[in-house]
Amino acid sequence: MTLPQEIIRKKRDGGRLERAEIDFFVAGLTRGTVSDAQAAAMAMAILLRGMESGECASFTQALARSGAMLDWRAADLPGPAVDKHSTGGIGDLVSLVLAPAAAACGLYVPMIAGRGLGHTGGTIDKLEAIPGYEVEPGADRFIEIVKSCGCAIIGQTRDLAPADKKLYAIRDVTATVESIPLITASILSKKLAAGLDALVMDVKMGSGAFLPSLAEAQALAASILSVGVEAGLAMRALITDMNEPLASAAGNALEVAVAIDCLTGRQADPRLLDVVFRLGVEMLLLAGVAVSAHEAERRLREAISSGAAAERFARMVAALGGPADFLERPQNHLAQAPIVRAVHSLRPGFVGKIDARALGLCVVGLGGGRRAVNEPIDPSVGLDAIAGIGAVVDRERPICRVHARSENDAAAAAEAIVAAYRIEDAPPRHPRPAVIACLGAAAP
Repeated sequence: MTLPQEIIRKKRDGGRLERAEIDFFVAGLTRGTVSDAQAAAMAMAILLRGMESGECASFTQALARSGAMLDWRAADLPGPAVDKHSTGGIGDLVSLVLAPAAAACGLYVPMIAGRGLGHTGGTIDKLEAIPGYEVEPGADRFIEIVKSCGCAIIGQTRDLAPADKKLYAIRDVTATVESIPLITASILSKKLAAGLDALVMDVKMGSGAFLPSLAEAQALAASILSVGVEAGLAMRALITDMNEPLASAAGNALEVAVAIDCLTGRQADPRLLDVVFRLGVEMLLLAGVAVSAHEAERRLREAISSGAAAERFARMVAALGGPADFLERPQNHLAQAPIVRAVHSLRPGFVGKIDARALGLCVVGLGGGRRAVNEPIDPSVGLDAIAGIGAVVDRERPICRVHARSENDAAAAAEAIVAAYRIEDAPPRHPRPAVIACLGAAAP
């Protein structure tokens, strides 16, 4: 008779778990015959002892099979189902621009996104800033919207990888989040359950990322590539910089506004667009709808400049319950904070360094993120007009603007923001690029 505690003991002592043992344990986690205490013990054993690539692939696939598995071929999808996933950062609104742009280029993007975690923002929280937008539409409606609009961005549903959802909640309160095998399995189980043909990973590194060092980011990217390919998923991974906010805003409604500006051509943040295009190029190449990086980028740029990407975004928003005129009049629908204050540096100069994590925590402190699991979010608060590294700041040119619910909140945020910036007499000699590395192509 197989016992959960014996499987835990084997991993605790450094053993390699067999597929049957992993399947038994994950099935018990799903049914409730494996207790929360046993799941926590297993998570700690994996964190301390690690997993081999094949072992992690088996674990990932078991989590994916714990619930429904979408089948886009059975749904008669007219083209390849391709997605992108980010490990999270500050001002990372790439998905809001990339998904409709990729759809306008002929891809179908069934994106199952997450909420904010710690100091990093979440795509689902951003979309919930749009009145009426439904993030859990159900599988049948999700499939129909992807087919009709080319993309749909929703949250994890109850029936997709439920064992992962349960295990993650346990990891979050047992100091077992920071494990590369567990992170790998959590990300990929949801993507495998979503029935993707290909996936492009955006692994962040830097002060605002979950993994601050390049070595850690490289290790996670390599793990995700290896396990994804072993599980039969075509993949590529980029490592991108999060030592400064990716966009000029951080905060849910404010980031949606930036995405609208980018899609409609009113204004674009260069670093944001750089990451959008680099990830989009990999998506188009993996899907086989472009033969070169040059062609792929040209098509993505045309999708935005022609308005085709914006039209896809508007259709997606309306199909998921948002306002039909959201693209034309976002200011009529996005919540606005009652207090808006400019924050200035204590001395003039050039931005030399930013503690991006501190900016993310500032947004959380304003009410734009969660300090407890079920805490409500204020979509109106956050930062905009954020000065990036190399920018000039003085009494006329602020570090950023704070959007707050009260003067006291704005004052506390301003103090934290000034402390997060290092101002120098000259600009950096070698600005860090937004995309640091591409680990190359991988295919099953």
